[in-house]
Amino acid sequence: MLPNGMCVLTESMPSVRSVAMGVWLNAGSRHEADPDSGITHFVEHMVFKGTDRFSAREIACAIDGLGGHLDAFTSKETTAFTAKVLDERWPQALEILADMVQRPAFADEEIEREKGVVLEELKMDEDNPNYLLGSIFASSFWKGHGMGRPIIGNQNSIRAFRRNRLRRFFKDTFRAPRLILAAAGNLDHGDFVREARERFGDLDGSAAAVAVDEPTVNADIVLHDKPSLEQVHLALGVGTFSARDPRRFAGFVLSTLLGGGFSSRLFQKIREEAGLAYSVYADLSLYSDTGCLSIGAGTGLDALPRVLEYTFRELKDLKHQLAPAAEIRRAKDHLKGSLMLSLESTGSRMANLARQEAIHGRIRSLDEVNEGVEAVTAQDVRDLANQWFRQDRIALSILGNLRGLRCGREALAC
Repeated sequence: MLPNGMCVLTESMPSVRSVAMGVWLNAGSRHEADPDSGITHFVEHMVFKGTDRFSAREIACAIDGLGGHLDAFTSKETTAFTAKVLDERWPQALEILADMVQRPAFADEEIEREKGVVLEELKMDEDNPNYLLGSIFASSFWKGHGMGRPIIGNQNSIRAFRRNRLRRFFKDTFRAPRLILAAAGNLDHGDFVREARERFGDLDGSAAAVAVDEPTVNADIVLHDKPSLEQVHLALGVGTFSARDPRRFAGFVLSTLLGGGFSSRLFQKIREEAGLAYSVYADLSLYSDTGCLSIGAGTGLDALPRVLEYTFRELKDLKHQLAPAAEIRRAKDHLKGSLMLSLESTGSRMANLARQEAIHGRIRSLDEVNEGVEAVTAQDVRDLANQWFRQDRIALSILGNLRGLRCGREALAC
Protein backbone atom coordinates (compact mmCIF):
# COMPACT_ATOMS: atom_id res chain seq x y z
CA MET A 1 0.00 0.00 0.00
CA LEU A 2 1.43 3.38 -0.98
CA PRO A 3 1.26 6.21 1.60
CA ASN A 4 -1.62 7.82 -0.33
CA GLY A 5 -3.73 4.64 -0.06
CA MET A 6 -3.17 3.16 -3.50
CA CYS A 7 -2.87 -0.63 -3.38
CA VAL A 8 0.01 -2.22 -5.34
CA LEU A 9 -0.01 -5.96 -6.07
CA THR A 10 2.36 -8.14 -8.09
CA GLU A 11 2.80 -11.79 -8.97
CA SER A 12 6.20 -12.99 -10.14
CA MET A 13 6.20 -15.36 -13.13
CA PRO A 14 9.93 -15.92 -13.89
CA SER A 15 9.24 -18.38 -16.73
CA VAL A 16 7.68 -15.75 -19.01
CA ARG A 17 9.20 -12.82 -20.89
CA SER A 18 6.35 -10.34 -20.52
CA VAL A 19 4.71 -8.15 -17.89
CA ALA A 20 1.03 -7.26 -17.76
CA MET A 21 0.00 -4.33 -15.58
CA GLY A 22 -3.24 -2.51 -14.93
CA VAL A 23 -4.73 0.38 -13.02
CA TRP A 24 -8.11 -0.75 -11.68
CA LEU A 25 -10.69 1.75 -10.46
CA ASN A 26 -13.27 0.53 -7.95
CA ALA A 27 -16.06 2.43 -9.68
CA GLY A 28 -18.21 1.71 -12.70
CA SER A 29 -21.47 2.56 -14.39
CA ARG A 30 -23.65 1.67 -11.38
CA HIS A 31 -22.10 4.54 -9.40
CA GLU A 32 -23.15 7.22 -11.89
CA ALA A 33 -26.07 9.60 -11.51
CA ASP A 34 -28.82 9.16 -14.09
CA PRO A 35 -27.95 12.34 -16.05
CA ASP A 36 -24.32 11.16 -16.27
CA SER A 37 -25.15 7.71 -17.62
CA GLY A 38 -22.10 6.48 -19.54
CA ILE A 39 -19.63 9.04 -18.19
CA THR A 40 -17.26 6.42 -16.75
CA HIS A 41 -17.11 4.64 -20.11
CA PHE A 42 -16.61 7.96 -21.91
CA VAL A 43 -13.74 8.93 -19.61
CA GLU A 44 -12.22 5.51 -20.28
CA HIS A 45 -12.15 6.46 -23.96
CA MET A 46 -10.77 9.96 -23.30
CA VAL A 47 -7.81 8.64 -21.32
CA PHE A 48 -6.42 7.36 -24.65
CA LYS A 49 -6.92 10.72 -26.41
CA GLY A 50 -3.87 12.50 -25.08
CA THR A 51 -2.42 13.80 -21.84
CA ASP A 52 -0.58 16.94 -20.76
CA ARG A 53 2.62 15.28 -22.05
CA PHE A 54 1.61 13.01 -24.92
CA SER A 55 -0.80 13.24 -27.83
CA ALA A 56 -2.99 10.27 -28.67
CA ARG A 57 -0.67 9.40 -31.55
CA GLU A 58 2.42 9.64 -29.34
CA ILE A 59 0.82 7.25 -26.83
CA ALA A 60 0.06 4.76 -29.60
CA CYS A 61 3.55 5.02 -31.11
CA ALA A 62 5.25 4.76 -27.71
CA ILE A 63 3.44 1.59 -26.67
CA ASP A 64 3.98 0.00 -30.10
CA GLY A 65 7.65 0.90 -29.77
CA LEU A 66 7.78 -1.06 -26.54
CA GLY A 67 6.48 -4.15 -28.30
CA GLY A 68 3.25 -4.08 -26.34
CA HIS A 69 -0.35 -2.98 -26.36
CA LEU A 70 -2.85 -1.00 -24.27
CA ASP A 71 -6.43 -1.87 -23.47
CA ALA A 72 -9.26 -0.75 -21.20
CA PHE A 73 -12.81 -1.62 -20.22
CA THR A 74 -15.67 -0.34 -18.10
CA SER A 75 -18.08 -2.63 -16.25
CA LYS A 76 -20.88 -2.05 -13.78
CA GLU A 77 -18.52 -1.86 -10.80
CA THR A 78 -14.98 -1.58 -12.22
CA THR A 79 -12.96 0.37 -14.75
CA ALA A 80 -9.53 -0.87 -15.83
CA PHE A 81 -6.62 0.42 -17.94
CA THR A 82 -4.06 -2.23 -18.84
CA ALA A 83 -0.77 -2.62 -20.67
CA LYS A 84 1.28 -5.66 -21.67
CA VAL A 85 4.90 -5.38 -22.79
CA LEU A 86 8.18 -7.27 -22.93
CA ASP A 87 9.63 -7.73 -19.45
CA GLU A 88 12.60 -5.38 -19.91
CA ARG A 89 10.31 -2.53 -20.98
CA TRP A 90 7.77 -2.50 -18.15
CA PRO A 91 9.13 0.70 -16.46
CA GLN A 92 8.54 2.70 -19.65
CA ALA A 93 5.06 1.21 -20.03
CA LEU A 94 4.22 2.07 -16.43
CA GLU A 95 5.31 5.66 -17.09
CA ILE A 96 2.91 5.92 -20.03
CA LEU A 97 0.04 4.24 -18.17
CA ALA A 98 0.54 6.44 -15.11
CA ASP A 99 0.42 9.59 -17.20
CA MET A 100 -2.73 8.45 -18.99
CA VAL A 101 -4.74 7.70 -15.86
CA GLN A 102 -3.62 10.79 -13.96
CA ARG A 103 -3.36 13.59 -16.51
CA PRO A 104 -5.76 13.14 -19.45
CA ALA A 105 -6.06 16.37 -21.43
CA PHE A 106 -9.82 16.28 -22.18
CA ALA A 107 -9.28 18.53 -25.20
CA ASP A 108 -12.54 19.97 -26.52
CA GLU A 109 -11.94 18.82 -30.08
CA GLU A 110 -11.14 15.29 -28.92
CA ILE A 111 -14.30 15.19 -26.79
CA GLU A 112 -16.48 16.13 -29.75
CA ARG A 113 -14.72 13.64 -31.99
CA GLU A 114 -15.03 10.85 -29.43
CA LYS A 115 -18.75 11.49 -29.02
CA GLY A 116 -19.15 10.36 -32.61
CA VAL A 117 -17.07 7.25 -31.95
CA VAL A 118 -19.05 6.29 -28.83
CA LEU A 119 -22.39 6.95 -30.55
CA GLU A 120 -21.32 4.58 -33.33
CA GLU A 121 -20.32 2.05 -30.69
CA LEU A 122 -23.80 2.40 -29.21
CA LYS A 123 -25.39 1.76 -32.62
CA MET A 124 -23.17 -1.27 -33.11
CA ASP A 125 -24.20 -2.63 -29.71
CA GLU A 126 -27.88 -2.09 -30.41
CA ASP A 127 -27.52 -3.97 -33.71
CA ASN A 128 -26.24 -6.96 -31.73
CA PRO A 129 -29.22 -8.99 -30.45
CA ASN A 130 -27.26 -10.48 -27.56
CA TYR A 131 -26.24 -7.02 -26.33
CA LEU A 132 -29.71 -5.58 -26.89
CA LEU A 133 -31.37 -8.45 -25.04
CA GLY A 134 -28.91 -8.10 -22.16
CA SER A 135 -29.69 -4.40 -21.93
CA ILE A 136 -33.44 -5.02 -22.01
CA PHE A 137 -33.17 -7.73 -19.36
CA ALA A 138 -30.93 -5.67 -17.01
CA SER A 139 -33.09 -2.54 -17.24
CA SER A 140 -36.10 -4.58 -16.14
CA PHE A 141 -34.32 -6.88 -13.67
CA TRP A 142 -32.71 -3.96 -11.79
CA LYS A 143 -35.38 -1.41 -12.68
CA GLY A 144 -34.66 2.17 -11.61
CA HIS A 145 -31.15 1.34 -10.38
CA GLY A 146 -27.67 2.00 -11.74
CA MET A 147 -27.14 -1.74 -12.17
CA GLY A 148 -29.87 -1.69 -14.82
CA ARG A 149 -28.46 1.15 -16.93
CA PRO A 150 -26.36 0.45 -20.05
CA ILE A 151 -22.66 0.89 -19.32
CA ILE A 152 -22.22 2.93 -22.49
CA GLY A 153 -25.00 5.38 -21.60
CA ASN A 154 -27.57 6.70 -24.08
CA GLN A 155 -27.60 9.13 -26.99
CA ASN A 156 -28.76 12.10 -24.89
CA SER A 157 -26.25 11.64 -22.07
CA ILE A 158 -23.34 11.05 -24.46
CA ARG A 159 -24.12 14.17 -26.49
CA ALA A 160 -24.33 16.25 -23.29
CA PHE A 161 -20.79 15.54 -22.05
CA ARG A 162 -18.65 18.67 -21.74
CA ARG A 163 -15.02 19.23 -20.74
CA ASN A 164 -15.72 20.77 -17.34
CA ARG A 165 -18.07 17.96 -16.33
CA LEU A 166 -15.64 15.27 -17.46
CA ARG A 167 -12.73 16.89 -15.61
CA ARG A 168 -14.77 17.29 -12.43
CA PHE A 169 -15.89 13.64 -12.58
CA PHE A 170 -12.32 12.50 -13.19
CA LYS A 171 -10.93 14.55 -10.30
CA ASP A 172 -13.61 13.33 -7.90
CA THR A 173 -13.33 9.68 -8.91
CA PHE A 174 -9.74 8.83 -9.82
CA ARG A 175 -8.20 9.03 -6.36
CA ALA A 176 -5.57 6.79 -4.83
CA PRO A 177 -7.71 4.88 -2.27
CA ARG A 178 -10.05 3.79 -5.07
CA LEU A 179 -7.24 2.51 -7.30
CA ILE A 180 -5.44 -0.82 -7.45
CA LEU A 181 -2.21 -1.16 -9.43
CA ALA A 182 -1.62 -4.81 -10.28
CA ALA A 183 1.11 -6.50 -12.31
CA ALA A 184 2.09 -10.05 -13.19
CA GLY A 185 5.04 -11.43 -15.13
CA ASN A 186 8.82 -11.46 -15.03
CA LEU A 187 9.35 -8.63 -12.55
CA ASP A 188 10.53 -7.94 -9.01
CA HIS A 189 7.97 -6.72 -6.47
CA GLY A 190 10.30 -4.27 -4.77
CA ASP A 191 11.36 -2.69 -8.06
CA PHE A 192 7.74 -2.36 -9.15
CA VAL A 193 6.65 -0.74 -5.88
CA ARG A 194 9.49 1.79 -6.10
CA GLU A 195 8.44 2.74 -9.64
CA ALA A 196 4.80 2.87 -8.57
CA ARG A 197 5.62 5.22 -5.70
CA GLU A 198 7.53 7.45 -8.10
CA ARG A 199 4.71 7.49 -10.69
CA PHE A 200 1.66 7.60 -8.42
CA GLY A 201 2.95 9.01 -5.12
CA ASP A 202 1.47 12.46 -5.70
CA LEU A 203 -2.01 11.19 -6.52
CA ASP A 204 -4.76 12.58 -4.26
CA GLY A 205 -5.13 10.31 -1.22
CA SER A 206 -8.49 11.67 -0.07
CA ALA A 207 -11.61 9.85 -1.17
CA ALA A 208 -15.10 9.84 0.24
CA ALA A 209 -16.78 6.46 0.37
CA VAL A 210 -18.72 5.66 -2.81
CA ALA A 211 -22.42 5.69 -2.03
CA VAL A 212 -23.91 2.35 -3.02
CA ASP A 213 -27.57 1.46 -2.64
CA GLU A 214 -28.43 -2.21 -2.93
CA PRO A 215 -30.60 -2.92 -5.97
CA THR A 216 -34.00 -4.57 -5.80
CA VAL A 217 -34.62 -7.45 -8.20
CA ASN A 218 -37.78 -7.34 -10.31
CA ALA A 219 -39.16 -10.58 -11.71
CA ASP A 220 -40.84 -9.06 -14.76
CA ILE A 221 -41.75 -10.54 -18.13
CA VAL A 222 -40.69 -8.31 -21.03
CA LEU A 223 -41.51 -8.98 -24.69
CA HIS A 224 -39.57 -6.77 -27.13
CA ASP A 225 -40.58 -7.00 -30.77
CA LYS A 226 -37.83 -6.55 -33.39
CA PRO A 227 -39.15 -7.82 -36.76
CA SER A 228 -35.71 -7.63 -38.45
CA LEU A 229 -34.39 -10.56 -36.40
CA GLU A 230 -34.54 -14.11 -37.73
CA GLN A 231 -34.26 -15.73 -34.30
CA VAL A 232 -36.07 -15.25 -31.03
CA HIS A 233 -33.64 -14.63 -28.17
CA LEU A 234 -34.55 -15.26 -24.55
CA ALA A 235 -32.94 -14.33 -21.24
CA LEU A 236 -34.30 -15.92 -18.09
CA GLY A 237 -32.91 -15.03 -14.70
CA VAL A 238 -33.26 -15.08 -10.93
CA GLY A 239 -31.70 -12.92 -8.25
CA THR A 240 -28.97 -14.61 -6.23
CA PHE A 241 -26.39 -13.43 -3.69
CA SER A 242 -23.23 -11.33 -3.80
CA ALA A 243 -19.70 -12.31 -4.79
CA ARG A 244 -18.75 -12.48 -1.11
CA ASP A 245 -21.37 -15.04 -0.12
CA PRO A 246 -19.83 -18.36 1.02
CA ARG A 247 -22.45 -20.21 -1.03
CA ARG A 248 -20.93 -18.88 -4.26
CA PHE A 249 -19.07 -22.13 -4.89
CA ALA A 250 -22.34 -24.09 -4.80
CA GLY A 251 -23.85 -21.47 -7.10
CA PHE A 252 -21.11 -21.92 -9.66
CA VAL A 253 -21.44 -25.71 -9.53
CA LEU A 254 -25.20 -25.39 -10.09
CA SER A 255 -24.72 -22.97 -12.98
CA THR A 256 -22.08 -25.21 -14.56
CA LEU A 257 -24.09 -28.42 -14.49
CA LEU A 258 -27.17 -26.55 -15.72
CA GLY A 259 -25.62 -24.78 -18.69
CA GLY A 260 -21.88 -24.25 -18.32
CA GLY A 261 -20.38 -26.67 -20.82
CA PHE A 262 -20.98 -29.16 -23.62
CA SER A 263 -22.04 -31.83 -21.14
CA SER A 264 -24.41 -29.53 -19.25
CA ARG A 265 -28.08 -30.35 -18.99
CA LEU A 266 -29.43 -27.52 -21.12
CA PHE A 267 -26.82 -27.95 -23.85
CA GLN A 268 -27.44 -31.69 -24.07
CA LYS A 269 -31.24 -31.51 -23.93
CA ILE A 270 -31.95 -28.42 -26.02
CA ARG A 271 -29.14 -28.51 -28.58
CA GLU A 272 -27.84 -32.06 -28.80
CA GLU A 273 -31.03 -34.09 -28.28
CA ALA A 274 -33.81 -31.76 -29.44
CA GLY A 275 -31.85 -29.67 -31.96
CA LEU A 276 -33.76 -26.53 -31.00
CA ALA A 277 -30.91 -24.04 -30.56
CA TYR A 278 -27.32 -23.42 -31.56
CA SER A 279 -26.45 -21.45 -28.44
CA VAL A 280 -27.83 -22.21 -24.99
CA TYR A 281 -26.11 -21.50 -21.70
CA ALA A 282 -26.37 -20.65 -18.01
CA ASP A 283 -24.20 -18.07 -16.29
CA LEU A 284 -23.83 -16.86 -12.70
CA SER A 285 -22.84 -13.17 -12.47
CA LEU A 286 -21.97 -11.95 -8.97
CA TYR A 287 -21.40 -8.36 -7.83
CA SER A 288 -20.58 -6.60 -4.56
CA ASP A 289 -24.15 -6.75 -3.21
CA THR A 290 -26.27 -8.66 -5.72
CA GLY A 291 -26.15 -11.35 -8.37
CA CYS A 292 -28.04 -13.05 -11.15
CA LEU A 293 -28.21 -16.59 -12.47
CA SER A 294 -29.19 -16.24 -16.11
CA ILE A 295 -30.13 -18.69 -18.84
CA GLY A 296 -29.92 -17.66 -22.47
CA ALA A 297 -30.82 -19.20 -25.81
CA GLY A 298 -31.59 -18.28 -29.39
CA THR A 299 -34.20 -20.27 -31.27
CA GLY A 300 -37.09 -20.08 -33.72
CA LEU A 301 -40.41 -18.61 -32.67
CA ASP A 302 -42.19 -21.94 -33.20
CA ALA A 303 -39.58 -23.74 -31.06
CA LEU A 304 -39.69 -21.25 -28.19
CA PRO A 305 -42.38 -23.08 -26.15
CA ARG A 306 -40.38 -26.31 -26.30
CA VAL A 307 -37.16 -24.53 -25.27
CA LEU A 308 -38.95 -23.09 -22.25
CA GLU A 309 -40.48 -26.49 -21.48
CA TYR A 310 -37.10 -28.24 -21.51
CA THR A 311 -35.57 -25.46 -19.42
CA PHE A 312 -38.20 -25.58 -16.70
CA ARG A 313 -38.13 -29.37 -16.67
CA GLU A 314 -34.44 -29.18 -15.70
CA LEU A 315 -35.08 -26.51 -13.08
CA LYS A 316 -37.78 -28.69 -11.51
CA ASP A 317 -35.51 -31.71 -11.49
CA LEU A 318 -32.74 -29.79 -9.72
CA LYS A 319 -35.27 -28.77 -7.06
CA HIS A 320 -36.71 -32.21 -6.45
CA GLN A 321 -33.82 -34.60 -7.12
CA LEU A 322 -30.24 -34.71 -5.91
CA ALA A 323 -27.90 -34.39 -8.87
CA PRO A 324 -26.00 -37.65 -9.46
CA ALA A 325 -22.52 -37.83 -7.97
CA ALA A 326 -20.93 -38.23 -11.42
CA GLU A 327 -22.60 -35.03 -12.64
CA ILE A 328 -21.48 -33.06 -9.58
CA ARG A 329 -17.95 -34.42 -10.09
CA ARG A 330 -17.94 -33.40 -13.74
CA ALA A 331 -19.19 -29.89 -12.94
CA LYS A 332 -16.50 -29.44 -10.28
CA ASP A 333 -13.74 -30.61 -12.61
CA HIS A 334 -15.02 -28.35 -15.38
CA LEU A 335 -15.02 -25.37 -13.00
CA LYS A 336 -11.51 -26.04 -11.72
CA GLY A 337 -10.16 -26.72 -15.19
CA SER A 338 -11.68 -23.53 -16.57
CA LEU A 339 -10.13 -21.55 -13.72
CA MET A 340 -6.67 -23.06 -14.18
CA LEU A 341 -6.71 -22.58 -17.95
CA SER A 342 -7.90 -18.99 -17.59
CA LEU A 343 -4.88 -18.12 -15.44
CA GLU A 344 -2.12 -19.19 -17.81
CA SER A 345 -1.30 -15.70 -19.12
CA THR A 346 0.25 -12.68 -17.42
CA GLY A 347 -2.85 -10.62 -18.27
CA SER A 348 -5.24 -13.01 -16.59
CA ARG A 349 -3.00 -13.31 -13.52
CA MET A 350 -2.83 -9.54 -13.22
CA ALA A 351 -6.62 -9.23 -13.54
CA ASN A 352 -7.11 -11.96 -10.94
CA LEU A 353 -5.01 -10.04 -8.41
CA ALA A 354 -7.02 -6.85 -8.87
CA ARG A 355 -10.44 -8.51 -8.83
CA GLN A 356 -9.73 -10.53 -5.69
CA GLU A 357 -8.42 -7.49 -3.87
CA ALA A 358 -11.45 -5.45 -4.91
CA ILE A 359 -13.96 -8.14 -3.88
CA HIS A 360 -12.35 -9.89 -0.92
CA GLY A 361 -9.62 -7.52 0.25
CA ARG A 362 -7.07 -10.30 -0.04
CA ILE A 363 -5.67 -12.76 -2.58
CA ARG A 364 -7.04 -16.28 -2.33
CA SER A 365 -4.77 -19.10 -3.46
CA LEU A 366 -5.87 -21.55 -6.12
CA ASP A 367 -5.81 -24.26 -3.47
CA GLU A 368 -8.29 -22.26 -1.38
CA VAL A 369 -10.63 -21.83 -4.34
CA ASN A 370 -10.37 -25.52 -5.23
CA GLU A 371 -11.19 -26.45 -1.64
CA GLY A 372 -14.30 -24.31 -1.80
CA VAL A 373 -15.41 -26.04 -4.99
CA GLU A 374 -14.65 -29.50 -3.62
CA ALA A 375 -16.69 -28.83 -0.46
CA VAL A 376 -19.92 -28.42 -2.45
CA THR A 377 -22.42 -31.26 -2.04
CA ALA A 378 -25.42 -32.35 -4.10
CA GLN A 379 -27.62 -31.17 -1.24
CA ASP A 380 -26.03 -27.70 -1.42
CA VAL A 381 -26.98 -27.53 -5.10
CA ARG A 382 -30.51 -28.71 -4.41
CA ASP A 383 -30.95 -26.19 -1.59
CA LEU A 384 -29.97 -23.33 -3.90
CA ALA A 385 -32.26 -24.61 -6.65
CA ASN A 386 -35.20 -24.58 -4.23
CA GLN A 387 -34.33 -21.08 -3.08
CA TRP A 388 -33.82 -19.64 -6.56
CA PHE A 389 -36.19 -21.45 -8.89
CA ARG A 390 -39.59 -20.22 -7.80
CA GLN A 391 -42.25 -19.08 -10.21
CA ASP A 392 -42.62 -15.66 -8.61
CA ARG A 393 -38.85 -14.99 -8.67
CA ILE A 394 -38.18 -15.69 -12.35
CA ALA A 395 -37.63 -12.81 -14.77
CA LEU A 396 -37.92 -13.36 -18.51
CA SER A 397 -37.08 -11.15 -21.48
CA ILE A 398 -37.74 -12.21 -25.08
CA LEU A 399 -36.46 -10.34 -28.15
CA GLY A 400 -37.26 -11.00 -31.80
CA ASN A 401 -39.93 -11.03 -34.48
CA LEU A 402 -42.61 -12.05 -31.98
CA ARG A 403 -45.69 -11.87 -34.25
CA GLY A 404 -48.06 -11.17 -31.41
CA LEU A 405 -46.46 -13.64 -28.95
CA ARG A 406 -47.95 -13.66 -25.45
CA CYS A 407 -46.24 -15.13 -22.39
CA GLY A 408 -47.71 -15.06 -18.90
CA ARG A 409 -46.43 -16.05 -15.49
CA GLU A 410 -48.09 -19.46 -15.82
CA ALA A 411 -45.45 -20.39 -18.44
CA LEU A 412 -42.72 -20.05 -15.81
CA ALA A 413 -43.93 -22.78 -13.47
CA CYS A 414 -41.11 -24.72 -11.86
